[in-house]
Amino acid sequence: MKTSFITRAAILTVTIIMLLPYKQMSAIPAFARKYQISCQVCHTPVMPRLKAFGDDFAGDGFRMTEYESPRHFIQTGDDRLSLFRELPLAFRIDGHVTANFNGEGSVDFAAPFMLKILSGGELSDRLSYYFYFMLDERGRVAGLEDAFIMYKDLFRTGINIYLGQFAVSDPMFKGEMRYTIENYHIYATAPGQSSVNLKYDKGILLDKGFKTGTTVVFEVISGTGLGSADHWYVFDKDKYKNMLLKVTQDIGEYASLGFFGYTGKELLWTGTGDIVSSVKMYGPDLVLDFNEKLIIGLQYLWRTDSDVYLNPGQPVRKNVLTHGGFAEVIYSPKGDMSTWYLNGLLNWVESDLDMLDYRSATLHAGYIIRRNVRLVTEYTRVFSGNPYGKLSGGFVSAF
Repeated sequence: MKTSFITRAAILTVTIIMLLPYKQMSAIPAFARKYQISCQVCHTPVMPRLKAFGDDFAGDGFRMTEYESPRHFIQTGDDRLSLFRELPLAFRIDGHVTANFNGEGSVDFAAPFMLKILSGGELSDRLSYYFYFMLDERGRVAGLEDAFIMYKDLFRTGINIYLGQFAVSDPMFKGEMRYTIENYHIYATAPGQSSVNLKYDKGILLDKGFKTGTTVVFEVISGTGLGSADHWYVFDKDKYKNMLLKVTQDIGEYASLGFFGYTGKELLWTGTGDIVSSVKMYGPDLVLDFNEKLIIGLQYLWRTDSDVYLNPGQPVRKNVLTHGGFAEVIYSPKGDMSTWYLNGLLNWVESDLDMLDYRSATLHAGYIIRRNVRLVTEYTRVFSGNPYGKLSGGFVSAF
């Protein structure tokens, strides 16, 4: 006999309570440790989401001009050598218990759901680095995701340059900074055998801010995602490089409006020969931020693939259109001083390929027991395909 909804909910509630840390954590992550400040300076109301000051801090190569950090380099007598007294490391651990209401009656223990190690900081007055390694994600070693070297104010032009791997969508909405388990679905959507999406990729990123409140970001990327190099030590599967241009304009005190365009090509192997597909994406985004108390984010994009290869024996599809986006609302009653918050997320994807259609609604709530430890609960209802609901609860911690 299937477990009743009430029984499942009771088991979930009790398990969440059992998962709570047995004592409050007093340590704070690497940057806060270095500058001896609260996580609240950069994050609101808690990590990982950044507020404006945190964005500026990252854009300055993880330097704070308002705070003087303790002396953190070993004095070797060599002005061209940068050695940390203590290697700046931080860890993030997430754990959840999930009940799936898709007729399965299952309760799943997903703790840890994610465990990653992070490091970053400045190596000189202009050179910085950042990376994190997924020691465990969904029960497997995921490896490096963000990993780059940054040089600030290249040739005194105000241009910052990044070399390495990063999320292509970072100039719009940073997936790693979201509160919800549910992701921004449109960024990962790609038809057929295409490896082009707006998730992680290798390349070069340049950005520049202007006094008019305008920010311009330009990316040149492989378009193949993250993977292993071949026997020639080459990561890219073809000779093509893809490009993204993003322009964002602040509008008044509370709003920013952006628009991006992406263009590129990729080589697809169909089993009988190669084809070259052209990929184009573009779309607007809007952020409304009312003093960190109410934040509304909107993203919409259109994508066209000139050629889509699905499976052996199936014809190549021509000029496939995929479009969609998301809407996100974050409510923190006291801004960065809040001890609780609510987060709503709507995902919507439509495509000429029905298999890519996706619609979901998520409600997420968090309660802060320490600045770097919060309890979370989340319910997602998926409306596309075989509709189902998923209820999760657990913790997010960083130290």
